[in-house]
Amino acid sequence: MTEGISQEEDLESAEEISDADEITEKEVQQLNQVLEDFEDLKDRHLRLAAEFNNFKRRNEQERLESWSRAQADILCSFLDILDDLNRVAELEVDTVTVEGVMEGINLVEKKFLGALQDSGAEIIDPLGDSFDPERMEAIMRVPAESAEEDDTVAQVFQKGCLLKGILVRPARVSVRKHG
Repeated sequence: MTEGISQEEDLESAEEISDADEITEKEVQQLNQVLEDFEDLKDRHLRLAAEFNNFKRRNEQERLESWSRAQADILCSFLDILDDLNRVAELEVDTVTVEGVMEGINLVEKKFLGALQDSGAEIIDPLGDSFDPERMEAIMRVPAESAEEDDTVAQVFQKGCLLKGILVRPARVSVRKHG
């Protein structure tokens, strides 16, 4: 009888082992599927990372090319002005008048200011304005005749410049002070 029980137990054990093998095969299949999905995701990730690096490199190159084109455009407008100055310098002293030279210089100055404005620059000429320490540098103080003139610009020694809202150079001024 113990032999019969032992055989029954062996049969039950054998069935449990075969069930365990089936579960293991399912788990192995699932594990293989997970590993395959992982490899696919890893490959996608590497491709996306490489694509992003290429995008960054192209973007930086385009930005540098754009900057170079902008500088070339500004340089071209300054070269035109330089040509005008060379023409003034090559004038024969015997045949020109002071008024003619001054008129030529004024035209060159207007052309230069136009080129600056076209590039986004704004000249700061604050004569008579209230002193603004964000855009001006006080070189000296001069006495003001009244309280209304206090903290106003009396004289501009050097005009300032903004480039698209960014201060390139502050205006150097003298400021009135009352009392």
